[in-house]
Amino acid sequence: MGIITLNGNDLTIEDVVKVARNDYKVKLSKEAIYNIQKSRALVDKLVKEDEVSYGITTGFGRFSDIVISKDDAKELQRNLIISHSCGVGNPLDEEIVRAIMLLRINALSKGYSGIRLQTLEVLISMVNEGVHPIIPEKGSLGASGDLAPLSHMVLTMIGEGEAIYKGERLPSKEAMNKANIGILEDLSYKEGLALINGTQVMTAIGLLTLYDSINLLKHADIALALTMEGLNGISCAMDEKVHRVRPHKGQINTAKNILNIIKNSEMITKQGEIRVQDAYSLRCSPQIHGASKDAVEYVKNKVNIEINSVTDNPIIFPNQEEVISGGNFHGQPMALAFDFLSIALAEIANISERRLEKLVNPAINHNLPAFLVKKGGLNSGFMIVQYSAASLVSENKVLAHPASVDSIPSSANQEDHVSMGTIAARKAREIMKNTRKVLSMEILGAVQAIDLRENNNLGVGSKAAYKVVRDNIPFVDKDRIMYKDIDRCEDIIISNLMVKKVEEAIEEDILVNEEISEVSFI
Repeated sequence: MGIITLNGNDLTIEDVVKVARNDYKVKLSKEAIYNIQKSRALVDKLVKEDEVSYGITTGFGRFSDIVISKDDAKELQRNLIISHSCGVGNPLDEEIVRAIMLLRINALSKGYSGIRLQTLEVLISMVNEGVHPIIPEKGSLGASGDLAPLSHMVLTMIGEGEAIYKGERLPSKEAMNKANIGILEDLSYKEGLALINGTQVMTAIGLLTLYDSINLLKHADIALALTMEGLNGISCAMDEKVHRVRPHKGQINTAKNILNIIKNSEMITKQGEIRVQDAYSLRCSPQIHGASKDAVEYVKNKVNIEINSVTDNPIIFPNQEEVISGGNFHGQPMALAFDFLSIALAEIANISERRLEKLVNPAINHNLPAFLVKKGGLNSGFMIVQYSAASLVSENKVLAHPASVDSIPSSANQEDHVSMGTIAARKAREIMKNTRKVLSMEILGAVQAIDLRENNNLGVGSKAAYKVVRDNIPFVDKDRIMYKDIDRCEDIIISNLMVKKVEEAIEEDILVNEEISEVSFI
């Protein structure tokens, strides 16, 4: 099993996926340990000298002007955690919880938060031993970070709340005992605030969604290529010359992908050979897929910054012996990014559903049988597959409304603008799942159309993709239960097998701007 060494500065998206999904363990670098101890020494000094400093010797939020005595300091930190544990809804997936813990460890390891090393080591042990706190998915405003959900994480550290250990939901104290991890009897100055004042919940949800979205965008290009094969699509719109005169990176990459995938196909046509133009859902696909890829690249850049940032308050600057109360906990950079991700993914589903409609509709599918089935009338074929896709696309349109444009003041108007970043991330994840289903439906429809053409002289990459589908899902010769086929096709997408086989066949990566190498999409 691999180990990720954390110093707060060079964690990657791939590292997070390894810990979240492949159970990699984590440890602190020597540099991180030194920086943690150095910032903690300044906190201890301030307390000893009776300095008034937010969150260290004062209350929180609206109570920031109330000075807390040394005798009450430990109770203050505990009260912060138990009072802020107000999350509701279903528990977050264990992979998300692991990503949350990892990201919080990494932020604290930078040495600007004043936490004790022994406290952080408890959280590290929870990651390494597989103790996953029950963290409800709802309840964060993304204002002072993810206060409510992160409090549920800390509950387990202090032996309160519940956790999952080896698949079993247990009281936290019991889970920690079984994993041989000692609970924190006391939280010291600043520690409760340091543990919960950050953007790690929204970032964890959004990061895993982003990673899966990169996989999905590759499949979107494959789905497009298969649909072009099934509809005898025109390749001229993919000509590199067209895209070099409007050189958006994602657009260029998409056109290149399609030409690579359909290379040597006998089913693809040229301009004027059968018809002069294809519908926009084929002809404009490089521009549409490409715009989403460019949006995803923007989101990726923002996430890369966030996962190596200090996002709590106040920030401890040990070299200058300063403690500054700022606003790095505010989730706006992530809120806007994940709203953008939602829109980008929703558009992929939109165009995919339009291509599926073109495949099934006898008025526009270029002589394919209605709803892609023989003996129509007796059989409905792919009729309701398109219905279902249309439903998901419409749901995406509702979910894609940006969360970040909303704000509700909280904490007696001290927190008078909030980001709603965690809502943005959760919505993006739901849209990603819906989009994955829609692409599954398009791929099924496309390979069905290819079979109905009775000409399997496909392109180099198309043939590889077609084979993956047909090795797992047979031709629909008469009506059968279709959700099972849709689920199987989605499993193929999640496994990334189709992308692997296509890339092997064309001997080139399917580009999604800057590449993230494969770890695991499961």
